[in-house]
Amino acid sequence: MLLFWIAAGWAGFVLLPWYGVEDGFWTFRWLRDGYPFDPDLAPAAFLLAQGEKLWLAPLLLPLLLPFLALGRPKSDPLHARILILAGAAGFVWLLAQGFAIGIRGFAFDWLTALFGELGDRQYGMGYGALVCACAFLFLFTQGIAARGAVGGDVFVVSAIGGIVALVGVFVFFPIVRMLLAAFVTEEGGHSVAVFVAKFLDGRIWGLGCLWGGRCGVAWNSLMLAVLVGLVTTLLGLAFALVATRSGFRHKRLLRALTVLPIITPPFVIGLALILLFGLSGSVTVFVADLLGIRPTRWLYGLPGVLIAQVLAFTPIAFLVLIGVVEGVSPSMEEAAQTLRASRWQVFRTVSLPLMRPGLANAFLLGFIESMADFGNPLVLGGNFDVLSTEIFFAIVGAQYDQGRAAVLAMVLLMFTLSAFYVQRAWIGRKSYTTVTGKGDAGVHPMMPRALEIPVLIVALGWAGFTAVIYAMIVYGSFVELWGVNHALTLKHYLTAFSVRVNEHGIHWSGAAWDSFWTTITIAATAAPLTAAVGLVTAYLLTRQRFAGREAFEFGTMLSFAIPGTVIGVSYILAFNVPPIEITGTGVILVVSFIFRNMPVGVRAGIAAMSQLDRSLDESSLTLGANSWQTFRRVILPLLRPAILAALVYSFVRAMTAISAVIFLVSAKYDMATSYIIGRVENNDYGLAIAYSTALIVVMLAAVGLLQLMVGRVQIGRRTDIGAGGAG
Repeated sequence: MLLFWIAAGWAGFVLLPWYGVEDGFWTFRWLRDGYPFDPDLAPAAFLLAQGEKLWLAPLLLPLLLPFLALGRPKSDPLHARILILAGAAGFVWLLAQGFAIGIRGFAFDWLTALFGELGDRQYGMGYGALVCACAFLFLFTQGIAARGAVGGDVFVVSAIGGIVALVGVFVFFPIVRMLLAAFVTEEGGHSVAVFVAKFLDGRIWGLGCLWGGRCGVAWNSLMLAVLVGLVTTLLGLAFALVATRSGFRHKRLLRALTVLPIITPPFVIGLALILLFGLSGSVTVFVADLLGIRPTRWLYGLPGVLIAQVLAFTPIAFLVLIGVVEGVSPSMEEAAQTLRASRWQVFRTVSLPLMRPGLANAFLLGFIESMADFGNPLVLGGNFDVLSTEIFFAIVGAQYDQGRAAVLAMVLLMFTLSAFYVQRAWIGRKSYTTVTGKGDAGVHPMMPRALEIPVLIVALGWAGFTAVIYAMIVYGSFVELWGVNHALTLKHYLTAFSVRVNEHGIHWSGAAWDSFWTTITIAATAAPLTAAVGLVTAYLLTRQRFAGREAFEFGTMLSFAIPGTVIGVSYILAFNVPPIEITGTGVILVVSFIFRNMPVGVRAGIAAMSQLDRSLDESSLTLGANSWQTFRRVILPLLRPAILAALVYSFVRAMTAISAVIFLVSAKYDMATSYIIGRVENNDYGLAIAYSTALIVVMLAAVGLLQLMVGRVQIGRRTDIGAGGAG
């Protein structure tokens, strides 16, 4: 592995273009466009040979140093010191020169004052700089492992180092750039007093609702998020119990209905709710005529936003909880039944306590999603202002106040971090292990009758409500003008997805095809990367003990706690200039999806891995396997529900995301949701709904395909549900 990273470093320096190519990250036309002598396409070695970019010359020393470690045993202290020095020096210099020199020469006035005008410039990093940075990073982690960190395990130390670097670059760096704006004065300086004045604004913390007025956006957001977290967790648990511990015959249909809201653009649910329950909605008008009362605007405000968010985020709780509920060992429940416990006693004292990690993670994700959501409050909020919409208007509104947006983002982050620590305190340090290396051929008992009936009523009632919402969406895609002219037509689908065949082949002539294929490509690229990063992170958090573990976990959750709007703006600020210049490319969309959606993979992985006994790892290590082999051959096969949850969630969120995407799309990389928003702005609701319906069908097919590819966990259990125990 050491030789590989030495070779990779030299390949990046000598063979690959050092700076980003204009054609984009995914194309390789640069191979025939003047490479390697064109300065815009040349590797660093060729640039130096031509007497250009001399600030890259110091990188040669850390590239040469690792050769001194090749002949030394890992037990030799000098081996570790050489690798640490080479990796750290190379990585630090690479970052330093990248930030110090930009497209206008020196990026800081004090450098110009110290050295004078540079007379040269550089663009964003390309393949060569990226590969060199990776080589320096992993040379450094190999040196740390050689010194005995985390038991000297190269895989674990390298995984920690890699994720820390990724989170630092793509989460902390853009957020810090954004939050610094909270201290900026009108003159361009920085002042704590300005920050304090904005933070204590009455519009944020006002308590006017206690006297019949309006509460501040902070209290509105907190109340809404707590309600959404509680309701989505309870509904998710109800659906998970019906799917695994009931005699309900149509479980597959129920699962499909629970997943539908997560694969729908959020504003579509809002539109359907307005058509049903708005001032002129069909249900509102029917009830008003029936009771002889005037229709009201009850939907606009807390009730409407709450219903929409519960519809949208209950599937997240279900995806997290289904693996946890399935993972509870039947042998423990059967042991309690053997001791003459009733089904209710077994559920209350054995099953439910073992589901605690899943319940806590589901609540946390629902809470954070509610805090970060701005689409539903934007459509249905009325006078009920929340933090995310205030941030949105502060950035894109006429005020364009980055400082206020940054302060609001800090308040939101404070709430989400508080929820994170409350969740950890509630779980505590107890063990929730249920899957060990021992045989477990038991079956889950059915729910107690006193619980099964209300759970079925709630689950089927909500599923029916969801079905009505989607029937309205599908119907709306086939009518001439939704709410006005209900004549059936296919024109919206033909406009969006028409295909022509001529002598030159298939021509995708529909207006929506470009954004559709771009969205599929970006989502399919981001989903496996998101799942991989999330599950490796979960493995490190549950299976390893290392310094800074809590800070590491906090960093992996940070991106989920920040609204997509802020993520989008912060990415533009951070990645529009060197050293990482990816604005307007497909890379920035993929990266934003990976780190926006990674926390779901992390939380699902943590919930599932907390049920796997450490003896499984220890047995594998005792038999001579290293930690990478143990993770790949023992842990991953038992994590199929968590893998499926991460893949499904990251894919569909990439297909339906809007808050960050609206800032990051470009003419070349236009996403489906931004195209749909454009149609809505042009009052072309029919085409927008038709496109959304097509996306729902495509994502349902993708979810089914992922289910088949990933499969189910088999732990030697019988598949029939036993009656077991008295009610």
